[in-house]
Amino acid sequence: MGLTSKKLLVLVVVLAVAMFCATIWLWPRLSRTGVKPVAGRVGLLFGGQLTILAALGLAINSYFGFYSSFSDLLGTDQDPGQVVDYSSGGTPGKLGLQHLGHEAVGVAGGGNAAKAGRIDKVEIKGAKTGIVTPAYVYLPPQYFQPGFSKENFPAAVILTGYPGTAESLITRMKYPQTATEHIQKGKMQPMILVMLRPSVVPPRDTECMDVPNGPQVETFFTKDLRQAISANYRVGPSAQNWGIMGDSTGGYCAVKMSMQHPEAFSASVALSGYYSTHNDPTTGDLFGGSAQLKNESDMMWWLKHKPAPDIWTLVTTSRKGEGNYKQTLAFIKAVKQPMQVASIILPSGGHNFTTWNRELPAALDQLSQHLTQ
Repeated sequence: MGLTSKKLLVLVVVLAVAMFCATIWLWPRLSRTGVKPVAGRVGLLFGGQLTILAALGLAINSYFGFYSSFSDLLGTDQDPGQVVDYSSGGTPGKLGLQHLGHEAVGVAGGGNAAKAGRIDKVEIKGAKTGIVTPAYVYLPPQYFQPGFSKENFPAAVILTGYPGTAESLITRMKYPQTATEHIQKGKMQPMILVMLRPSVVPPRDTECMDVPNGPQVETFFTKDLRQAISANYRVGPSAQNWGIMGDSTGGYCAVKMSMQHPEAFSASVALSGYYSTHNDPTTGDLFGGSAQLKNESDMMWWLKHKPAPDIWTLVTTSRKGEGNYKQTLAFIKAVKQPMQVASIILPSGGHNFTTWNRELPAALDQLSQHLTQ
């Protein structure tokens, strides 16, 4: 049973209830003095609290999608494995992508890819950076329809927050389900979604930077990932064909990489994103003592000191419940041509999946409209 297994959660909950019942039942018998009764009471209290905390931890992890496995939690999930390339048709093929299987989109008619699309589970290996990370690739229904067999599609990189799990983009955020439904209703154009977390060298949070003498995560996203996906799926090669979107840390990464690399991404969306980063225990030293790198990681500094990039970006916040409200208003005010900015500002909403699910449908539609086939 894995860390996110419902069976494991049920088992731990049952154990917690059993420990509670055992404490009530056995406590009168252990009320005497002496080493054994005292040790018994301590054991019951410790066991009860441990199982309750474990149940709460598993439930919270399942809801928020912090860690996908025990190796992910412990930071030992580093093995790159053997890369076997597959093209979109499933034949041995091309650069930096191993196809691990596929699954249906959870909508009506999801078993038929030509009607509902498909989700591929893949592993991407960066040709330049050597970074290896799992991802999910959503393919729209048109990808499998004869009339579109020679068409390239726009694509968007979709990022979680930190630490996040790629699965949460399917189970909690429901990106593929929303995309299929909106494509079927004509609200958005057919688009490929590449879904993964920004922490591609777990457990470290690199804030999607090329760390001096460290992992080159920015290069992975702006070059390696786009190269691997374009080599294996029918995706347009230019920045006008590519967007990037994320929540929280993923939102910061989306805005930062589109602003700093308009040659890679022409459009971005930040759901509850922030606008600068810093060194903390999860990031380690990101700047290698460079004041310039630290400045460049601040998007407000970038807007003031660098030429405005020719991109479109959408930022979201809420007047009550979000910590980025004032910073978002300041960011919007600082944007200058040719950069374009749009926003979703809710009356209230916290930094959580509930808020992001309210923003996601309109944001995904807008992102789609700013990309070209």
